[in-house]
Amino acid sequence: MEESRTTIKDKDIMPPDMEPERQQYFMERARSQVGELSDRLGRPLTCCINTFGCQMNARDSEKLLGILETIGYKAVESEEADFVLYNTCTVRENANLRVYGRLGQLGAYKKKHPQMMIALCGCMMQEKEVVDKIKKSYRYVDLIFGTHNIFKLAELVSVCLDSRKKEDESRRGGSGKAHKHQMVVDVWEDTDQIVEDLPVERKYPFKSGVNIMFGCNNFCSYCIVPYVRGRERSRKPEEIVKEISKMASEGVVEVMLLGQNVNSYGKNLDTPMTFAQLLREVEQIEGIRRIRFMTSHPKDLSEELIQVMAQSDKICRHLHLPLQSGSSRILKKMNRVYTKEQFVELAGRIKKAVPGISLTTDIIVGFPGETEEDFQETLDVVRRVEFDSAFTFIYSKRTGTPAASMEDQIPHEEIKDRFDRLLKEVQDISARMCSRDVHTVQEVLVEEVNDHSPDLVTGRLSNNTVVHFPGDSSLIGQLVPVYLEESKGFYYMGKRM
Repeated sequence: MEESRTTIKDKDIMPPDMEPERQQYFMERARSQVGELSDRLGRPLTCCINTFGCQMNARDSEKLLGILETIGYKAVESEEADFVLYNTCTVRENANLRVYGRLGQLGAYKKKHPQMMIALCGCMMQEKEVVDKIKKSYRYVDLIFGTHNIFKLAELVSVCLDSRKKEDESRRGGSGKAHKHQMVVDVWEDTDQIVEDLPVERKYPFKSGVNIMFGCNNFCSYCIVPYVRGRERSRKPEEIVKEISKMASEGVVEVMLLGQNVNSYGKNLDTPMTFAQLLREVEQIEGIRRIRFMTSHPKDLSEELIQVMAQSDKICRHLHLPLQSGSSRILKKMNRVYTKEQFVELAGRIKKAVPGISLTTDIIVGFPGETEEDFQETLDVVRRVEFDSAFTFIYSKRTGTPAASMEDQIPHEEIKDRFDRLLKEVQDISARMCSRDVHTVQEVLVEEVNDHSPDLVTGRLSNNTVVHFPGDSSLIGQLVPVYLEESKGFYYMGKRM
């Protein structure tokens, strides 16, 4: 059968500005369709979401799973499911290659199980050339949507199920003519819309991410995010407080406030509000014991925020502050809008105001034009700031970013040598910083039973360091005082007090 492709337009049943009521209608409609198919197959329909990328994607996947479970799908871990959804990342081109490889495997499985539906969403789908490639080379994909309209999942699934029903009837000979397979494509270039009050299925009952804003206005020359996530849009503070208050009533004790740059929260609201002011609002919510946030851009981190962190009993003693490079010259090429000296001075002010705070960072090695002298500047910052840990990356070209077309691309062998030297420096400092709390009693939020030692549980300190200590599953979700007996370089072994 020849394949046709459909791009979904807004339905006429309700105007688009009536979200989420409009989506509630489609959730009811899709639930009926899923129930009908489930009855015909004599079993529940299953779904599997595979998430690539950052915590923003992880939070999006919780919302997507909430919608799928609301319309009647049962979540499973295996991709041998009736509905498989890849929530994709495109920060690095290797992430795209991973998705293509996995899609090939899914295609082979779908040939044996034609009732299966495959969907793709996330940042990777915001790139036209990616969608074009999937249309051409992965024609068995059923649904493609992007980052701006995940709230429409029930509506899109409903359209796919309608098409699948006609296709099945045609295959069984009931319609009298062949029904073309439709690849449903609904990718928005941008949006100013934020849809509240949709279902969410949290991964953990005791902690959760909370989106406070979407998009990014910082066009770092190596980064694709502003092009696939759109411009900054802040949620209303009352909606954020309402969501977190509901979480607290359900047993959540730790929240992670999420945004591409949380420090610029509130600038586009009708009544502007700073991120520090939002933190003060969240602090007042009864039941919330810990507040985390990421990511912070150094250029927007205010003295007001530092003081709020210093005065708070709930804001965790951990700050992720991406450096990217220690060379002011390279930082300018990266369009980071701060210098080495400004970053070091900022880190010093934070450590002075919040004693014992854990600073973590991101560093790119081998950015176009980076010299050995530039790299030594990065090592200098690492030694002076003493990060508790660092995510270190080898630079690779990202098509669609200004850096990809820059001259003076660094040979891989040279980058690898610098990367190895940086990694050793970071690890040595991390091991030393981790040991500073040994032989003290600290509060640990227990997250899980240890995978390798069932008689141990694993949790995190306020500063985000991992702790293992004897315990059982009854402690999960509890804040427990633990004596830190021994530092293992990147984690502690302890005992419950």
